[in-house]
Amino acid sequence: MLQSQKEERGRRFTLALRAGIPVLLLVFLVFYTTMHKGEVPSISLLDGLLLTGITFVTIYFIYFLMNLSVQETIIDQTTQGYNKKSFLKKLQYYKPTSIACLNIKNLTLLSENYSSDQIDNLLYTISSQLNQLFTQNGSDRILIGRGRGSEVLIAVNNNDQDMQSILETMIKENSSINNMEVDYTFAVVTNTNDDFQKAILQLRDIIASQSVQDDAEQNTHNIKDTKELSDIEKYVISAIKNKDLLLSFRPLLNTHTDIVDTYEIAIKLKCYTQNDDILPRIYLPIVNRLGLGREYDLTLVKHVIDLLPLVNENISFTFNLSPFSLRDHTFQTKVFEYLTLRNVAPSRLIIQLYERKTHHDLSGYLKTLKKFRSHGLRICIDNFGSSNASMKYMKHFKFDMIQFDRDYVTNLENETTYAMLHSLIKMSKDLQVKTVAKWVDNESQEEKLKALGIDYVQGFGISKPINEEILINRYN
Repeated sequence: MLQSQKEERGRRFTLALRAGIPVLLLVFLVFYTTMHKGEVPSISLLDGLLLTGITFVTIYFIYFLMNLSVQETIIDQTTQGYNKKSFLKKLQYYKPTSIACLNIKNLTLLSENYSSDQIDNLLYTISSQLNQLFTQNGSDRILIGRGRGSEVLIAVNNNDQDMQSILETMIKENSSINNMEVDYTFAVVTNTNDDFQKAILQLRDIIASQSVQDDAEQNTHNIKDTKELSDIEKYVISAIKNKDLLLSFRPLLNTHTDIVDTYEIAIKLKCYTQNDDILPRIYLPIVNRLGLGREYDLTLVKHVIDLLPLVNENISFTFNLSPFSLRDHTFQTKVFEYLTLRNVAPSRLIIQLYERKTHHDLSGYLKTLKKFRSHGLRICIDNFGSSNASMKYMKHFKFDMIQFDRDYVTNLENETTYAMLHSLIKMSKDLQVKTVAKWVDNESQEEKLKALGIDYVQGFGISKPINEEILINRYN
């Protein structure tokens, strides 16, 4: 038992004793007035045992009630809404048609810069404002609960569009609370069919998918039907199990030779029961939640390795792998064994990394990257310049390639952006690291990037992606 638990148990017992003293005095008073009227009290052995038993039962009963009260509380002490356990229980009785999740995207950053009391007050204010807004819009009963971390859960029997409108108003009117700038996102699921636990997991999937969308695009993707989401989850599981990956290949033009010698791989999951294939922003949150990330990454790696003998040996492929897979020793072993089995040139494989935050065990992670490098694979940083992590990794590891963040290419007209990109390209050349600019959509961008000394350009202005069949026919 933790020391804190021991102290808390002692504290509750002391409180129970203090609460029991008035009750015991009352018992003794009643005992005295009824048993010893006008007489000098004398307590027999039986009376003493009876009083001792009454004392023990009273103190224990009060202690039991205090423990029970703490364990069965329905309130989250910070937001004063329902805690997660009681929120789920309430949903079983309330049976709402829709559940929403309002997520505070920058809560971690705020927690690092404000006191815990200020953060607690912020969360309480958000819950209160939500309750007020829904009440003003005719919701006579609203359930507001605390999810994990930055999540506020809302359940009402409102029209879905009304719910979206209220949440958009909430975000607009409460972008600043107590001089703290708050960044929100939200999602709504409908037709929950009483599987509320799964509905909350689906809300998290939607919010996770929004992290890779533009702000303008998010508003079109934050209301989903739970049946549709459940179907998608089944399709994702089936596709991973059957290794139904649909690869497209984006050409990277070498600006020095004017030849395409590398292709970036984009992946979708095949879906035979619906018209559209499943995009990464949809299936990756599901894959990660279900613990299928390593299986998915291994399927991708094996697919690419099998592709190498089918195309010209001068062609290389770059593709993204999860850092969690790369750090997994079992995954590493399987990849290296398969490379040996297929007897292909590992240098034709370029693993892309993208992390928003530096891994806490940086030295251990760099050893992992060196292990892949020692087996001949090349390492690339994707979305370079979009986070502090990419710069920190560059300080400690010699990468083969970096792919610049989209903003550097789309904002080339901006003097500051141009100057920053110029400096980054020069730094990369000094370090003998190849540079890639993606999202090149026109000739003007291409010419400016070539003038800056970029090594590779990629985008619709260069060439459209091709499928696997065309790739093999072109380079076989």
